[in-house]
Amino acid sequence: MRNPYYTGPATDHFDGERFFLPGVASDKSRADLLRWRREGGRARWPKQAPSPFQDRPPARVEGLRVTAIGHASFLIQLAGLNLLVDPVWSSRAGPFGLLGPRRVNQPGIAFADLPPIDVVLITHNHYDHMDLGTLKRLARQHRPHFVTPLGNDSLIRRVAKAATISVLDWGDAADLAPGITAHLRPCQHWSARGLRDRRMALWGAFVLTSPAGTVYHIGDTGFGDGAIFPAIPAEFGPPDLAILPIGAYEPRWFMANHHMNPEEAVRGFRACQARAAIAHHWGTFQLTNEAIDAPPYALAAALAEHAIAPQRFRALHPGEVWTLKDET
Repeated sequence: MRNPYYTGPATDHFDGERFFLPGVASDKSRADLLRWRREGGRARWPKQAPSPFQDRPPARVEGLRVTAIGHASFLIQLAGLNLLVDPVWSSRAGPFGLLGPRRVNQPGIAFADLPPIDVVLITHNHYDHMDLGTLKRLARQHRPHFVTPLGNDSLIRRVAKAATISVLDWGDAADLAPGITAHLRPCQHWSARGLRDRRMALWGAFVLTSPAGTVYHIGDTGFGDGAIFPAIPAEFGPPDLAILPIGAYEPRWFMANHHMNPEEAVRGFRACQARAAIAHHWGTFQLTNEAIDAPPYALAAALAEHAIAPQRFRALHPGEVWTLKDET
């Protein structure tokens, strides 16, 4: 089958058609999907779970300020630069804005209250991370520099034909401003927008280096053998902040290769040696079986088990803000 997103030579993680993480067989079959649906066990989420927080961020920040927007979306204000990560303002995480899970809380920043957006980072092309409707609005109103793994640029071009896009392979980097760089590194996940394009666009984790600090952000990953985590401090030194997923993990037999549970996220936090962490990928879109509040409760239990102070790894609600001075 022809890859509709990317054409390039085979590498140690691209076979000429599909991308892969060496040594990891992460694909699930349709039979596996049907088994998951047949077995049930899906918790009932509320139709609405509004956050008590709403942020109106400053225009610029010389230090490091992070606002949770919801699910995997963040505003990162870093050394005078404003970055959005996996921005989703749509009411559903699915095709055409009509299908897929409906959000149960509003974005933690109203779109009209966004500061000037300089950079948009897209970790991979799943609908809960790449929302073309939101990207189109950003391209029209902010004209940001998009940074994304191989193949995802072809999707962004559908809604932002004239955009500046840096397209990265694992190990590549893009300069965002003087002294500020986005580095793309591996994580254990996959990509797809439909039934026939699995792993045809690359996915990845970003490391942001800047005068105001280093941020390690993973949009989605399984824990696997854990090797991705100590590789970060070995290359960049311990990050000031890790932004790690803790949700969409049940049932484990189906999700373990793709999504960490909170206990694994704590192990990843320890292994990457970050000073502090923010948890994401929970509480906005129901993708899997666990209850809406199960991830933060499990995170609290895992932190206690590992004797880590709870303020060092916080599960933010939409609109909550973290700053580097909050780290203890």
